Amino acid sequence: MVLAANLSGKGMTKFLLVVIPAFLVVAISILSVQNATPVSLRFLAFRSVALPFGLWLGFGLAAGMIGTASLITLFSGKRS
Repeated sequence: MVLAANLSGKGMTKFLLVVIPAFLVVAISILSVQNATPVSLRFLAFRSVALPFGLWLGFGLAAGMIGTASLITLFSGKRS
């Protein structure tokens, strides 16, 4: 009951900003332990270095978080 009262408005936003990345890190950790075989990615005629699947997921997650933060910063300017 007390938890529900504290998670309204900005409290819920802060809670989600902590829980969602933590959940993703745990999921990537579990996947990387289970899939330790190296994987190389192919795009058109290019082929990447063979890295474990969990590491590729981590890179993708980090790129997505950085890209989202950049876009939010770019488009959250003051409007007149």
